Amino acid sequence: MRIMAQMAMVMNLDKCIGCHTCSVTCKQAWTNRSGTEYVWFNNVETRPGLGYPREYENQEKWQGGWEVTKRGRLRLKGGGRFHKLLNIFGNPKMPEIDDYYEPWTYDYQNLLNAPAGQKHFPVARAHSLITGEPMTPKWGPNWDDDLGGAVEYGHKDPMLKGIEDKVKFEFEQTFMFYLPRICEHCLNPACAASCPSGAIYKRAEDGIVLVDQDRCRGWRMCISGCPYKKVYFNHHTGKAEKCTFCYPRVELGIPTICAETCVGRLRYIGLMLYDADAVLVAAAERDEHKLYEKQLTVFLDPEDPEIRAEAERQGIPHDWIEAARRSPVKKLIMDHQVALPLHPEYRTMPMVWYIPPLSPIVDSVASTGYDAEDVDNLFGAIDVLRIPMEYLANLFTAGNVTPVRAALEKMAAMRSYMRDINLGGVGNEEIAAKVGMTGQEIQDMFRLLAIAKYDERYVIPPSHKEQAHSLESISTECPVGEGGTAPGSGPVAVTIGSYSAAKARRETAQGQGTFLDWDGHGIPTSGVR
Repeated sequence: MRIMAQMAMVMNLDKCIGCHTCSVTCKQAWTNRSGTEYVWFNNVETRPGLGYPREYENQEKWQGGWEVTKRGRLRLKGGGRFHKLLNIFGNPKMPEIDDYYEPWTYDYQNLLNAPAGQKHFPVARAHSLITGEPMTPKWGPNWDDDLGGAVEYGHKDPMLKGIEDKVKFEFEQTFMFYLPRICEHCLNPACAASCPSGAIYKRAEDGIVLVDQDRCRGWRMCISGCPYKKVYFNHHTGKAEKCTFCYPRVELGIPTICAETCVGRLRYIGLMLYDADAVLVAAAERDEHKLYEKQLTVFLDPEDPEIRAEAERQGIPHDWIEAARRSPVKKLIMDHQVALPLHPEYRTMPMVWYIPPLSPIVDSVASTGYDAEDVDNLFGAIDVLRIPMEYLANLFTAGNVTPVRAALEKMAAMRSYMRDINLGGVGNEEIAAKVGMTGQEIQDMFRLLAIAKYDERYVIPPSHKEQAHSLESISTECPVGEGGTAPGSGPVAVTIGSYSAAKARRETAQGQGTFLDWDGHGIPTSGVR
C-alpha cells in the first residue's frame, strides 16, 4: 500500500446560479494574456447542451481517456506511444478553434468617437481577437446558456444517447442546470500518459497536475488524450496550458480563486488520502457501472489509526493527515456519499466531484397541492423529476442510476428532516433511517452544505518550509505580458517564499492589497481594492 495525498474539490450543483463569477476571476488570474483569448480553465456549462469545447464528451469522435483491453489492461483510447510517434506530426483527434469558439471583442471606439447628430445610431461591431477582422459570433464558451441554444443544439447533447424519449425541449417541459468545470486533476491522468515529451506531471505532494513549460514541445497529444478537454494550446507561445488548481495559493493554505470568489459558496476543497497501488486496478474494472464504487475503494479512511500511522511512516506530514480527517471533501465523498465523479467511464479517476441537483423537486411537488417537504412525497417525486435521473447517471456514474438515486434521496431526506427541526419540532429518526443515516449525520451534512463557515469549506494545509526547495526546483517558465517572458527574468518560481515576498513588496509599495491576497479570515484590511 502506497499512501498519497490528493487535493480534491466537490461542487454542490444544487447551489450554482450560473453567474460565471468563477470563470471571470479565473480568466483574470490565469488566462488574461495573448494566446489564451479562447481559453477558460474554469467554465460553467448549461445542461443539456454541447459544452465547451463543442461535444467534448463524444469520445467516439475524440478518442480521449482510457479503455480496457481484452487482457484486462488499460490503454489510451487514442493509441499508445508507438501510435502517437507515428502520427506525431498529424493529430486529427483534436478540437479546432470553431469547436471552442473564435474569441472576439467589440469596436467600442466606434461608439465613443461617433459624431453627434448622425442619422444612424452607432454600433460596436464584433471583431476577431485572432485575425482582427469583423465577424459575426456563432458560438461561444457557453452558447447553451439559459436554454438560449437548447432548441437548436440541445438534442445533440451526447449525454442524451439512449434516453431521447425522456427529455423534452418544449419550453414548458424542458429542464436545465449549471455544471461548473475545471481540470479534474485525475489520479490516472490520460493527458500525462499521452505527452510524448513528458511535460505533464502529477505533483507527488498534493496530486495537482501541471505542465512543465520548459519541456513542452507543443505536440498537443495531451489535448487529444484528455477526455474532458481541459488542456489548451497557447497559439502565441506554442505551449500547452491547463488549470493549475491555483497551486501558489494552495501552497499557502488559501483556496483556488474560483472557490474563493464563488457567489453560491458551492465549492469545497480538501485532502483525500488514497492508495496509489490500487488506482490502476480500480480504473481497469470492466463493468463501467462499478467504476464509481471502485474509485471509492481507492480512498483511505484517515480516521483509521493504522492508516494514519502508515501515512506518517511514508512521509505524509502529521498536519496533512489531520487535515484529511477534517476534509469536507472526504465527508461528502466517503462519509455521506452524496458527491459523484464526472464521467468515471473515462477511467482517469477524476478528483473533482459533484452533488447532483435536486432544487426543482420542491416546486414540482408543491404545484400538485401536496406538502412539498414531506419525505414520502419527495421520495416519490424523485422518479418524475424534470431532470431525468438517467441523464444525471450518464454524467456522474457511467449510466448507473442507483448511486444517483441514493444521493438524491439523502438530499431530500435532509430537507424534510431539517424542516421539522426548523419549525420547532424534533428530528424524525425514521426519515434518517430511510436513507441509511442517523439524525446526527443528517444535521452534520446540513451544516456542511448549508451554513458551513470558510474554514469548514476549505481545509487546505499549507506546504511545509522543508519542501520549499523541492517545490521551487519543479517550477517552470511562466509566460507574461504578450506571451513571452520578462527580459532577463528567467524561470519564475511561484512558491511560498516568492509569492509572500511579492505580496509584501506590493503592499509596501502601494499601501494596499487586493481581494486576491485576502485569505477570507476576518475583515479585509483598509485599502483593499
